Amino acid sequence: MISVKKKAELNGHGNPIFTLELSQKPGILFSGGNDKGLVEWSLKTDSFIKVLFPVLSSVYAIHCPVGLPLLFAGLRNGNIQVFDFLKQQLISPLIHHHKPVFDVKSVREKQELIAASEDGTVSVWSLETLSLVHVLKVSGDTVRSISISPDETQVAFGCRDNTIAIYDLSEYTLIKTIHGHTMPVFSLAYSPSGSHLVSGGRDAQVRIWDTSDYSLIHTIPAHLFAVNAIAFHPQLPYFATASMDKSIKIWGADDFKLYKIISREKGFESHQLSVNKIIWNGDQLISTGDDKRIIIWDVEING
Repeated sequence: MISVKKKAELNGHGNPIFTLELSQKPGILFSGGNDKGLVEWSLKTDSFIKVLFPVLSSVYAIHCPVGLPLLFAGLRNGNIQVFDFLKQQLISPLIHHHKPVFDVKSVREKQELIAASEDGTVSVWSLETLSLVHVLKVSGDTVRSISISPDETQVAFGCRDNTIAIYDLSEYTLIKTIHGHTMPVFSLAYSPSGSHLVSGGRDAQVRIWDTSDYSLIHTIPAHLFAVNAIAFHPQLPYFATASMDKSIKIWGADDFKLYKIISREKGFESHQLSVNKIIWNGDQLISTGDDKRIIIWDVEING
């Protein structure tokens, strides 16, 4: 039994919001989109704090590496803005890509940052020196999403050519190219155990892959339109998906059954346009999208 209650709504963005990220500091949320600034919010008071810094281009990805006082923002113009929390200011951006950066993640053990771009490449940066280490030509088209396995041995890239590319993280060598989606792969998430990789595409399908050999375990006709985001609950065996069809759905990570739909059609005061990003903050699910709203949901899971 899953019960969902809307706790709060954060308003202030004037344009669609594309991404959310929790700070390394508890109780702080960051958001970015088609506005002129990256915004900081308090989850303790559910209120606006400040515009952390201005941007000249839309923000598509935000990443706060664990254990480091830095925030990285992937922009539409291809740059990665870097904010230093100790200095409380922007420092030199990471400049390599000339097309939008859609996702940014980090490998804690290797102290490396990984960025995926519309140019079909993935750039790898040292988190110690902020210098460029590698460039991988992953696809002939856009690399849209990144997910790193929990043991940090492999990384998955979702591509616009409908494929998922699996790379070994030690040497950044290609392990396997997965075919299955019939349209671009927009979202990826390894399960907390690392046994499964879940992918979502513009084909509205969610596919579950066995990471021992990346064979297809299950296909879910999950949504009516593109699956924009996938997020596993941090402790319990459930994951949530967010879609361009304005809905959020919660699924069992063991049985892949649908347990909850959060949408206006189901009576929730939810999003009116595409839901672009979801993240878990403990038992809270935070969502955002094209309707310029950030919604905080209290999720209670029994049994």
